[in-house]
Amino acid sequence: MLRAGGLVALGGAAAPLTGCDLFDRDKEPPAPDALEPLAAEALALEARYRAAATAAPALAERLTPIADAHRAHAEELRRVIGRPAPSGTPAAAGSASAPDAVLTELRRAEQEGRTNAARACAEAPAERAALLGSIAAARATHVEALK
Repeated sequence: MLRAGGLVALGGAAAPLTGCDLFDRDKEPPAPDALEPLAAEALALEARYRAAATAAPALAERLTPIADAHRAHAEELRRVIGRPAPSGTPAAAGSASAPDAVLTELRRAEQEGRTNAARACAEAPAERAALLGSIAAARATHVEALK
């Protein structure tokens, strides 16, 4: 096989080269998806709940299902985005171990998350709005469950 000027000689006939170029510099990486921050936030909330359950074991039974819900939200958002989650799990900030303080911190995080999910829902195309509305509603429910 001889290669000259973008042609490959195969058995005496020349054929144009086709295929992908590993060094093609003209292609831009895909733009980040608008749901990336919400997916990252869901993983961060899961990590916070798991850390809180460890810091305040008396709350573990109450917090674990909410952590599991955040994990499910992150997985579904990643599926919609079409890209795997970044490797590693976000580290949760250390939280107070007094149950009341733990619940207060988690309520604040959920309220912010609910606001972010509602904003994303309002800005999303129709095919994503149902998922985002569901996540916003779940986060509102989490706020109530933490009272």
